[in-house]
Amino acid sequence: MAAAPPRRIRLRWYLLGIVLAALAVGTMPWWGHDLAFFRVQQVEVRGTRYARPADIAARLEVDTTFSIWGNLDSLRVRAEAHPQVRSARISRRLPSTLVVTVEENLPIALVPGPSGFKVYDDSGRPLPLDPARWGVDLPIVPRADTALFRLLADVRAEWPEYYARVSEARRVGKDEVYLQLVDVGVRAMLDLSTDRLLQLSSVEADLAKRRLRPVELDLRYKDLVIARLP
Repeated sequence: MAAAPPRRIRLRWYLLGIVLAALAVGTMPWWGHDLAFFRVQQVEVRGTRYARPADIAARLEVDTTFSIWGNLDSLRVRAEAHPQVRSARISRRLPSTLVVTVEENLPIALVPGPSGFKVYDDSGRPLPLDPARWGVDLPIVPRADTALFRLLADVRAEWPEYYARVSEARRVGKDEVYLQLVDVGVRAMLDLSTDRLLQLSSVEADLAKRRLRPVELDLRYKDLVIARLP
């Protein structure tokens, strides 16, 4: 029988090398478990603004006996149990670092209590933030009110300049709210929309041109903005 041509032999060895390399890479998580080289030496936390990175890292409960190839889903759940964390994503950076990227629950309002102000997010969750330490400038809401928190969050998302002007927000009826801006009070419905804020902006601009300063703006009536003057 004639021997296989040298080119065909080289091709076989080349294909065999590819298969072996693929097997080595594919089984790396398993043989990596037994190598000290892949033990976690560092946890890096990214994306924090208010939360302490060390507190989030501690929630993972990993030490230098934990392999970087371990189950990351369970670690993500632990990170997301932190009240300041809305969501977390965990990735590996070889050879020995876990990278935790978080999205925080941002504060939306302050609510007074017996021991001082508490900070809440838009879902009505109290956050572990000390207002005095962080110097957060947030609207004051008399009591925890998830619907009112969500309204403030919508205003912040659509018209951040208006949200920045709100010093106080409270209900004055089942579906009515009163927003105290730094320079004028605004009465509105709880389902305040972006279109209504646009109308409010137009009326304020028109009043400013005429050098009129209202004491209150009323958005409770459909398609109308009522300006009450001194």
